[in-house]
Amino acid sequence: MGDQNLFVSDHASLTRRYFLRVSGAALAALGSPALWADEISNEIAADPALSEPIRQLEYLTPLKKFHMLGRGNPPPHLLPPEKLREVGLAPETWKLEIVPDPQSNSELAAPMSKAAGTALDWAALMTLAEKHAVRFLHVMTCTNVAQPFGMGLWEGVPLRDVFWPAKPGKNIRRIFYYGYHNDDPKQRFQSSLPISRVLEEAPGELPVILCYRLNGRWLSPAAGGPVRLVAPGAYGNKSVKWLQRIEVTNNFQANDTYAGANNDVESPLKSFARFIHAPQTVKAGQPIPLTGLAQAGLNSVSKVQYWLRPAGGPLPADDPYLTRGDWRDAVILPPPAKWGTDLPDGKLPPVPLQIDPAAGRPHVWPIPNTIAHWVALLKGVAPGRYELRCRAVDLNGIAQPLPRPFGRSGVNAIQMVPLTVEG
Repeated sequence: MGDQNLFVSDHASLTRRYFLRVSGAALAALGSPALWADEISNEIAADPALSEPIRQLEYLTPLKKFHMLGRGNPPPHLLPPEKLREVGLAPETWKLEIVPDPQSNSELAAPMSKAAGTALDWAALMTLAEKHAVRFLHVMTCTNVAQPFGMGLWEGVPLRDVFWPAKPGKNIRRIFYYGYHNDDPKQRFQSSLPISRVLEEAPGELPVILCYRLNGRWLSPAAGGPVRLVAPGAYGNKSVKWLQRIEVTNNFQANDTYAGANNDVESPLKSFARFIHAPQTVKAGQPIPLTGLAQAGLNSVSKVQYWLRPAGGPLPADDPYLTRGDWRDAVILPPPAKWGTDLPDGKLPPVPLQIDPAAGRPHVWPIPNTIAHWVALLKGVAPGRYELRCRAVDLNGIAQPLPRPFGRSGVNAIQMVPLTVEG
């Protein structure tokens, strides 16, 4: 199974949730007890044909199913515990350096270095966490993979709260940061950010964090623990695992590992839709239930649509982005009653930044840089062979794969799956 299929195939565990029309109107009840009691029924969502596909959906990806990549020889998460301690990848031995780039004229008045005994250690990070810790929901997606690796609840300390004690001075335009193997240029994974992104956020934007928890659990070695950087709004190549070193630099250019592979390393997340449950063969007269996920990128998602067309005919040559297809609206799920099986009773801990603390619900839905689930139900489809597609439309009314249809800035091509209706 390829990476592009891992998330949707694994994103199924036992939970239920209720539905909301994209218009924001009626919530739907599924006929199950208290979780959906007294909600207004939605005709599509209430259909019994959707009950089982809906029960298989879970919002937060269980950690055991979260797709984690490991780089290097060997990948750090495969090191034995004693070696992890030796190389600083256990909490009791972890240290983070924040130092000037030796190839630049950037200035820090109080650099944090292992040699000087001033590097940030785990105890100091936890002390900062007592005052500054934040939590937020965020999807993790690779620039070059068509499916998310997982949907998570991330917790950490904003990097700016660690950065200021180093007393930054002149000539700082970016930070370069490195994971394990930082002393081996052939193996290390590295990335960079403008210093402005580290020090402040636009309204509604999330802070760059030193992350130590995922879905309420301490980061495992496979997840990049004990500490990784998480850069909200960006693809996963910006969220370097096994973080051990940050350099401040006056270099205006990115040093990202992905930059050398013809990737747009500054690209924000794109919006797209994907199928989770889409049967390939059904009998004529049977309803056809569909479920899927939508990644809400920079401009979020206003609606999800599907298109069923007979197979075999050529697509119009003058419409490469399929804008003139017979697209029909699906139903987007609202925030779930229970967020995931990794959390006690499925409840979110206090209080993720995208959640209104008074109402206990997201400020907006779908939440930018996360996912939402969607459903549709096809009825009365005549026998034959078909192509079934789905797409997301953002808040600007622009449909996937636009506005950035270039694969090097994230994959959001329109997905097609085959469907056969047997007579």
